[in-house]
Amino acid sequence: MNMITGHMRGALVALALLLPVLPAFAQTPMSAEEFEAYVTGRTLTFGSGGAPYGIEEFRPGRRTIWAFIGDQCREGYWFPRDEQICFVYDDAPESEHCWIFWRSDNGLGARFMGDTSDTELYEVENSTRPLICPGPEVGV
Repeated sequence: MNMITGHMRGALVALALLLPVLPAFAQTPMSAEEFEAYVTGRTLTFGSGGAPYGIEEFRPGRRTIWAFIGDQCREGYWFPRDEQICFVYDDAPESEHCWIFWRSDNGLGARFMGDTSDTELYEVENSTRPLICPGPEVGV
């Protein structure tokens, strides 16, 4: 075996060892048009790490309603920024939450692109039912 072939084989082995640890955002990001076509008129429930995370209703005009599981609803909107889909909610208009979304065999996957970009979500339910948002004072 010549020296070049040996170096190439070593490089291929090193690459093969790295592949299993590549982050999920190595998936092909959805474009804003693909994302909009997939989500508009739907209510998606997301999970993270095997636990329920939150629910978002996607309305026409890129409007949304989001709720963490067991929390109050927040109205907002989304917009594209490069490969990211960014969300702004009416209760915190100065704060953007940007994600990369991709399609998998099981629905959407998402990775948060903020300071702590270790949050990954996956779609666990896709429905046409609206998100039920009880008011904060219900039952008081």
